[in-house]
Amino acid sequence: MKMGFVSGWSLARTRFLVQMVMFVVTVYGGVVIGPYAADKISTALPALSCVYDQKNGAYCALRPFQHQTSHQVGATLAKTGSVDWNVLKPLFMTLLAFLAFFVVLNKAFCGWVCPLGATQEFLYAIGRRLRLVSRGLPGGWLNRVRAVKWLVLLLFVFVLPLAAGLGWLPHAAGEAWCRVCPSRLLTTLLTGDGEQMALAMGDAGDIVLGVIGNFLFGFVVIAAFVVRQPFCRICPMLALQAIFKRIAPLRLTKNLHPNCGRCHSCHAACPMEIPEVASREVATVFHDDCTLCGRCMEFCPQQSVLQLRCGPFTLYHSRPETFRARSREELADGSLRQVTLTNRNKTTGS
Repeated sequence: MKMGFVSGWSLARTRFLVQMVMFVVTVYGGVVIGPYAADKISTALPALSCVYDQKNGAYCALRPFQHQTSHQVGATLAKTGSVDWNVLKPLFMTLLAFLAFFVVLNKAFCGWVCPLGATQEFLYAIGRRLRLVSRGLPGGWLNRVRAVKWLVLLLFVFVLPLAAGLGWLPHAAGEAWCRVCPSRLLTTLLTGDGEQMALAMGDAGDIVLGVIGNFLFGFVVIAAFVVRQPFCRICPMLALQAIFKRIAPLRLTKNLHPNCGRCHSCHAACPMEIPEVASREVATVFHDDCTLCGRCMEFCPQQSVLQLRCGPFTLYHSRPETFRARSREELADGSLRQVTLTNRNKTTGS
């Protein structure tokens, strides 16, 4: 069976099936294997699988990073004024566990596993079927937004928890990211738990972080109908993965073609609006924002220009046949072609 054809096996359909399976696992998986076994799968899964979801099958690395930064490093500094290896060791072990999983799929955890990423894709697809106007980032805003994920990672995952551990900020800041993460509200609501939506009134930290979290969740859900992956662009998990993206064998590469940079089909297909995929070559197209979703390869009309490689092996590559087949189904931005909608309406008699 050949890779790259929409008829039969295709990357898009395979990724959709994987996303469906992983969505069930990361939101409801603990129901099948039990909460104890789910807890032992990983405390450092490189995707936003929320620890507050009592039915999930794995947990997010950002939770233990905050906890250890606050309760280990910050609290020890507050008491003794210094830290040693024994204090830093849990943080280091969490990082190693994260890397052990991360090396397997690299940033594909964002594009294939993350439940919040999949939900944003589903909402955007609904928006296309409702004929809502798709919107990209305004000119000049892309680089500004790209910097936000690094600020969010530094501030909410490490600085605020450290300050809470030192006693400089309220206790709620010890898990600052969890308090504002949209995945916390999404996955708990999907399991019938509405408690996380309630605004905690314990102190100023609870109120401020709760307001930010509820606003961010509402914004992401609404924006996702017209903007591709609005939250992924500022996600601290994407930033954390970007730090280590070069150590994993799975990556996107490009062999420059004379026509590259003209059609910009790959750029238009990219949910993260990465222009470098059209303008750069070799490994430099594998940008920090890339989630290895593979859409750029499916919408590239040139043979083997864009490739998904694992070490020396090519797992998937662009093909003219795939481009033509995918283009018959939808536009690069995800909108269904009018002819497709018309044919479906005739078939259903509507």
